[in-house]
Amino acid sequence: MSRFRLDGRVAMVTGCNKGLGQGIAVALAEAGAEVVGVNRRDADDTRERIESLGRRYVNLEARLGQDREEEILTRAVDELGRIDILVNNAGTIRRAPALEFTEEDWDEVMDVNLKAAFFLSQHVARHLVNRQAPGRIVNIASVLSFQGGIRVPSYTASKSGILGLTRLMANEWAAHGITVNAIAPGYMATDNTQALREDEFRNAEILGRIPAGRWGTPEDLAGAVIFLCSDAASYVNGHALVVDGGWLAR
Repeated sequence: MSRFRLDGRVAMVTGCNKGLGQGIAVALAEAGAEVVGVNRRDADDTRERIESLGRRYVNLEARLGQDREEEILTRAVDELGRIDILVNNAGTIRRAPALEFTEEDWDEVMDVNLKAAFFLSQHVARHLVNRQAPGRIVNIASVLSFQGGIRVPSYTASKSGILGLTRLMANEWAAHGITVNAIAPGYMATDNTQALREDEFRNAEILGRIPAGRWGTPEDLAGAVIFLCSDAASYVNGHALVVDGGWLAR
């Protein structure tokens, strides 16, 4: 079981002030990692949970898609000395029929979900290569990386792009000891799905297809992220691990 431990490693998690990102950050701390969170606002609850485990937590306020990713990495390294793990979790969503979807909503989602994830990964990979150190990058994809979805054109495009980038980066960076994988959550109880959960018809429709019979929770991603960031997954690369309660199997 020691191969699943992350003691002595520093993980950067984007969008971890609540929801899935908070669950991921806490799970990494439980496995032994110190954590740098990149958020648009404070993350006091995340900090309290991680520090209660005896791990260090540093919160960097930044606007992904607008702030320079290189500066975010520099600030993180200044705080904790290095980065060994990156989890690109931060994301946003806009809902509207494809016939009515605006360019503004398209650009905002793509900038956060895809562009920022790539360039932050690029800078972390350069940092690892310069240190001649192995590393782990985990991108948060979606079941919509495999499906079309409804009324979320830019989100679907960005999550499909994340899966493609995961494979490309895995191909290019494996020689440097850097693995790049993705976790594809299914329908999770987060702010992004609040409108669906409050829609009685859509909520019943979605739950009716999930074999597990419930929405996922942040804790459901803990095992997956610890595994992919650990030595136990050293020969896992370019893979998308689906955590969906069986949604894609139905």
